[in-house]
Amino acid sequence: MLRIGMLTSGGDCQALNAAMRGVYKSIMENAKEPVEFYGFLDGYKGLMYSRFRLLTAGDFKGLMTQGGTFLGTSRVPFKTIHEPDEEGHDKVAMMKQTYYKLQLDCLVMLGGNGSHKTANLLSEEGLNVVTLPKTIDNDLWGTDMTFGFQTAVDIATRAIDEIHTTAFSHGRVFIIEVMGHKVGWLPLNAGMAGGADIILLPEIPYDINKVIECIEERDARGDRFSIIAVAEGAISKKDAKLSKKEYKKKLAKSEFPSVSYEIAAEIQKATGREVRVTVPGHTQRGGQPCPYDRVFASRLGAEAGKLILKKQYGFMVGYKNREMVKVPLKEVAGRLKTIDPNAEIIKEAKMLGICFGD
Repeated sequence: MLRIGMLTSGGDCQALNAAMRGVYKSIMENAKEPVEFYGFLDGYKGLMYSRFRLLTAGDFKGLMTQGGTFLGTSRVPFKTIHEPDEEGHDKVAMMKQTYYKLQLDCLVMLGGNGSHKTANLLSEEGLNVVTLPKTIDNDLWGTDMTFGFQTAVDIATRAIDEIHTTAFSHGRVFIIEVMGHKVGWLPLNAGMAGGADIILLPEIPYDINKVIECIEERDARGDRFSIIAVAEGAISKKDAKLSKKEYKKKLAKSEFPSVSYEIAAEIQKATGREVRVTVPGHTQRGGQPCPYDRVFASRLGAEAGKLILKKQYGFMVGYKNREMVKVPLKEVAGRLKTIDPNAEIIKEAKMLGICFGD
């Protein structure tokens, strides 16, 4: 009997269900022995508190087009993983106890950066773990692509597309705040696809004077409007010089709900132009996965199934140079795939006239 546990951890995204379906179908189609799948509810919390259910074929029907995760998810920050829970219990010990109680042969985890730190910890504690790269941020080290990213790009791009007509009609500056706290792959791709004039990213601290200069140059050319795609984690050159503690203190005292509103106020004060902010927010995580993500997540799931059947554990299934690869968890955990300010895509965007405020 092959017993497999599965959970989704961290923020939800599109194609989680498709990826789990891929794992299930690939194993059920190719296993040489009976198989049981256990789904843990609400991520690592389900593993900790032994909240699970035995999954059947019916659970995986009709999942390809469904966003979110049918198992539910939650965030269990890695920085608190060694702290006792509210009742004083050891979180890691509880997870291991559930794993062994169910006599699992493997745990499949679908998650992002923080979730992979915990997955690696469990692997180091002796559990058999295989993971899949889930995040709309595309910031996981060891893979060129994560599932959920392409759908989020599509949604953020549509948000920018829809702004163009009203921006032109009113001759306004519009800021669209795109998800991307530490890494800017999503705002970069959506901004380029949506024809943004200015893109501000966490990896490239901006000078507000350069941003204003770009807007004024467009005005001088007769352009009625400007579109700015701003990552939620965009930071000014001035603020980038602050320590983490100083920057957090500044944010706590800020009168603005996010960096986009601060930028809007600075532009409006300097130029007298009307500036509006649009925040697509969690719509970028929601809805149906696009066809690319459905196929990609299914392929990742099938590759995870292959690793499990071969008893190859301690790996994340990644995608490098158009090929599926297995990446040791210890190499993934705690590492972000950030944008190099000198990357070719940045140079090419600049050649197209896009301003990054640097």
